[in-house]
Amino acid sequence: MAKYEPVLLKNVGVEGVRNLKVYRERGGYAAAEKALKNHTPAQIVEIVKESGLRGRGGAGFPAGVKWSFLPEKRQVTYLCVNADESEPGTFCNRVLMEEDPHQLLEGIIISAYATQTTTAYIYMRVEFHEQFHILQTALDEAYAAGLFGKNLFGTGYNLECFIHRGAGAYVCGEETGLIESLEGKRGWPRIKPPFPAIEGLFRRPTVVNNVETLCCVPHIIERGAAWFKSIGTEGSSGPKLYTISGPVKRPGCYEAPLGITCRDLIFGDDYGQGMIDGRKVKGCIPGGLSVGVLTESELDCKLDFDEVRKYGLLGLGTAGAIVIPQDADIREVLANVARFYSHESCGQCTQCREGTNWMYKIAMRIALGAGRIADLDLICEVTRKMGMMPGLSICGLPDGAAYPIRTIVEKFRDEFEQHIRRQEPGRVEQVLKRLNPAIYELPIIGQRGSHTYHRAG
Repeated sequence: MAKYEPVLLKNVGVEGVRNLKVYRERGGYAAAEKALKNHTPAQIVEIVKESGLRGRGGAGFPAGVKWSFLPEKRQVTYLCVNADESEPGTFCNRVLMEEDPHQLLEGIIISAYATQTTTAYIYMRVEFHEQFHILQTALDEAYAAGLFGKNLFGTGYNLECFIHRGAGAYVCGEETGLIESLEGKRGWPRIKPPFPAIEGLFRRPTVVNNVETLCCVPHIIERGAAWFKSIGTEGSSGPKLYTISGPVKRPGCYEAPLGITCRDLIFGDDYGQGMIDGRKVKGCIPGGLSVGVLTESELDCKLDFDEVRKYGLLGLGTAGAIVIPQDADIREVLANVARFYSHESCGQCTQCREGTNWMYKIAMRIALGAGRIADLDLICEVTRKMGMMPGLSICGLPDGAAYPIRTIVEKFRDEFEQHIRRQEPGRVEQVLKRLNPAIYELPIIGQRGSHTYHRAG
């Protein structure tokens, strides 16, 4: 098999490529000039639709289709670039902005032109201090060269671009939460409909795309939709950045065609290169925390937008893999996951606000060695009664909370039960007496469908 040629990471490691001069010497902005001079906005939209490009931010929705939702008659349209990247285990957008900022800016130009946008906002995660200065320097260079502002490439097209630093909230990765924060308000999601394509930023038609999605666009224009579609698997076209963290020999960000297996990502010579110190794999969260977990026996799952669902996962997500070693205590893994979502829920929806908090309480009780077999049933029951998918929340955060918690409990249930059965006698009572009852008010499940409640102390 021929060695894969990097596309999105082709400039990584090239000396001086952050500078406009070097980027243009390597063919940079040629695709943007080609798009603006040789194509109409509608033609660009059709090319991107034909390529099969799906959003890399988590949902995997076709980018060209998303652009086509904009109303035909509109005076003002905005492009919002989601550079928040708050999904645990994910850092591919950071790499793109840090190593090749002009690639993103070129993608913004083409995408803004396609959506007939004259103003673009890059919503950047506040913790990206170094990346902010790198991207701002690149943007200033691009403005000085006439690549932003008035009359781009002599075509009469005008485009302004601004970087907005967020306040550091996971829920602002959701597009309407991002828009609310960008408007200077509390960053929590809006009720939909209306969707952003109809009423988004400042109540105007808006497109929200993530960094990696937009970085794919120049390559589609340069090489064609058929080339892009030839990479990956059916229904999952193009290159993808995969990140891997945990006790692997070579953690990092790697590019591959969509559809490599999770096992290849962990053990492949071009990727993670296996586990350090000969440790074994217990499982892997393959797409960022919210998608769910794979067991060691499921590592041959193909990491594309469709295959992962056969393994009970929410989706591919951001393809940010987190490897769980065999010697990790699965109770601590569960408690850590539950703690994150309990902390990051915006509190707007009752099911999410209360559900994530209850799951954290139950997970903590199990982790402290005071769990009960019935807690495993209860925590799974809670996950099925929250989220957009059962129609009970405004955004998908509770769905993202439910999948990792439910898959961890269901796929490692035997291990949880072994821990619970080995607990010392009286441990439940000891822990409940010690814990603050205002924080740890823990339900007990009785017969199916009937609950009783026990307050500590």
